[in-house]
Amino acid sequence: MMSNKNIKKFIKEFEEKIGYKFNNEDYLLEALTHSSYANENKKNNIKYNERLEFLGDSVLSIVISHHLFINQKDLPEGELTKVRANIVCEESLSDVAKSLNLGKYLLLGKGEEVTGGRERISILADAVEAIIGAIYLDRGLKEATEFVLSFMGDIIQDSIKGKIFRDYKTHLQEILQSKTNEKIYYNVIEEIGPDHNKKFVIEVKLGNEILGKGQGKSKKEAEQMAAKKALKKVDN
Repeated sequence: MMSNKNIKKFIKEFEEKIGYKFNNEDYLLEALTHSSYANENKKNNIKYNERLEFLGDSVLSIVISHHLFINQKDLPEGELTKVRANIVCEESLSDVAKSLNLGKYLLLGKGEEVTGGRERISILADAVEAIIGAIYLDRGLKEATEFVLSFMGDIIQDSIKGKIFRDYKTHLQEILQSKTNEKIYYNVIEEIGPDHNKKFVIEVKLGNEILGKGQGKSKKEAEQMAAKKALKKVDN
């Protein structure tokens, strides 16, 4: 288990990186703590970030929705939804995490550490949402909004300009239709976690061949991630 001195050092360093000083540092510590770390130190009753992630997911959605609604007055509902989906997704959040070198600051269990947890997209994305939730609890929606717009500004603008392409399912469908008449199937192969924080694992198949597997907080997101993996296999 990491010493209190080292934890304090990590917290201070990360606060400097994001330009935000927590009134209650316990919120940030909880946001940076993965369940694997808490499980390996059960006797200490350590809080981990899944509840903050749940809150941050909702805060992020309302922040982005409000920003798009106010600043993109000519976009109809359908286009607003597409742009928001490109921003509020695992891949975009993991990009934010990587820009902050967030993996360095996570408290992970030894098992998760040795299997590459600090670079795992799902863990990084969840931690960003947890940090958003932590800032929201610490000082409210205004500060959480400033954090989101500051660190996701480029992603937001690229999504609005159509520079981010994340409809991997359609792209995969178009490629395969030009090559074969076989149908594409998406199957849920696993559901991970409690109902309030469930993740889906989905595989995409062409006939009997598995082209890729993906994970996401919704079936739609998991399908997109599976299609993205499949594109690397078929689009060569």
